[in-house]
Amino acid sequence: METRILIFEDNDKLRDSLCVLLGGMKDYSIVGDFPNCENVLQIVKETSPDIIIMDIDMPVVDGIKGVQLIKEKYPEILIIMHTVFEDDKRLFESLCSGANGYILKSVSFLQLVEAIKEVQEGGAPMSPGIARKVLNSFQSKNKYNLTAQEKTVLKFLVTGYSYKMIAAELFVSVNTVRTHIKNIYLKLHVNCGREAVAIALKDKIV
Repeated sequence: METRILIFEDNDKLRDSLCVLLGGMKDYSIVGDFPNCENVLQIVKETSPDIIIMDIDMPVVDGIKGVQLIKEKYPEILIIMHTVFEDDKRLFESLCSGANGYILKSVSFLQLVEAIKEVQEGGAPMSPGIARKVLNSFQSKNKYNLTAQEKTVLKFLVTGYSYKMIAAELFVSVNTVRTHIKNIYLKLHVNCGREAVAIALKDKIV
């Protein structure tokens, strides 16, 4: 079954290129492309996308506001930010709003395709520079009494690893990873991975 992709990008040339390149792949179908997030909920309702490629800096209604609106109504839709911005503020706002990935426009088209595949597999893809920025934010003491293993699991979670990938890295079962993450949620007083990532970035836990 084809993956339905919706694109929000105000650069006409780039938007057209993404439509042609992604739409030309057998596993993908472009269901719509728009220059901003005006009427975003109506657009999403009419197009029923699986994945959204979202720019940040757009006129009228920008990408971060778009993510907030979409995730409140359709939390199951996967959203990858596709942007030139590397600053902490927009990164943090995007993740807190519910973005599932954060990819810079400087990456190759093949890397963008890999990011789409990764987010479909449960990961949270990030460009290398963004991933380093996230890891570098974990510099202060542990305020939530996380164990060393829990801190390691949280680092992997923040940098986009799926449960299966974390299990492989730590040589443990997926059920063990689930147990660690459940304990992390309890200690951070959160209910989901997105909230855990937001707290981790905000409070520099690890």
